[in-house]
Amino acid sequence: MQSLAVTIQGEGPAVLLLHGFPDRSNLWRHQIDALKSDFTVIAPDLRGFGESDRPDDVDAYRVGKSVGDLLAILDELGVEQAHVVGHDFGAAVAWAFALSAPERLERLVVLSVGHPGVPIDFAQREKSWYMLLFQFEEAEELLRRDDWAFLREWVGTHPEPDRVIADLQRPGALTAGLNWYRANRHPRRELDPPREFPRVTAPTLGVWSTGDAYLTEARMTGSAAFVDDWRYERLEGAGHWMQLDKPDEVSALIRSHLC
Repeated sequence: MQSLAVTIQGEGPAVLLLHGFPDRSNLWRHQIDALKSDFTVIAPDLRGFGESDRPDDVDAYRVGKSVGDLLAILDELGVEQAHVVGHDFGAAVAWAFALSAPERLERLVVLSVGHPGVPIDFAQREKSWYMLLFQFEEAEELLRRDDWAFLREWVGTHPEPDRVIADLQRPGALTAGLNWYRANRHPRRELDPPREFPRVTAPTLGVWSTGDAYLTEARMTGSAAFVDDWRYERLEGAGHWMQLDKPDEVSALIRSHLC
């Protein structure tokens, strides 16, 4: 297990909150405040982000490796089962947790990112253009150029771009973040044989926001075909980072599913 920075607040049933790129656990600060009265909220900086370790090996950023990190955290805390809430790459980790360790999962909430078995259509490929760019070693230089002008434009709907850039300016942080794409979204992955996924048996809430510039609604609604107990909520008027755009609404949706 990598050394991870983990925020733990509250008391009650355990809830894991998993962020994505280019964030860290403080993305969830509003939800932590809303949940800690009834839950033990566990919010790690996933490997490569925030104050957690940044391994050099690209393969270290496969989502399955982060599932192992989460199970180690739960074991260390003596938690047998937890609710898992994920956004962006954190949602990909949450799906992987549900598929590989269902006995440790109570309820699942996924924001923005649908089940990995949902076919990727052309509309989603158009929105995912940046994933190909991030495969190239020149991506770091391009993103940093002219006071991070390219990154600022790419994360145009992020409410806190200066905070994100301050994080990514630290030695090795940008490459570590991009390595998530290099490990999990390289085009060669699409040449792998189709995977057979077990059913997700935990009650699952999927939330997609109408202002998401990176993911289509179909990717989320298509998840219903892979889940036994599925609920979908469409959040109006929020961008991809819905936890910051509509913090009260997102917190209420999470609570309504976990309580």
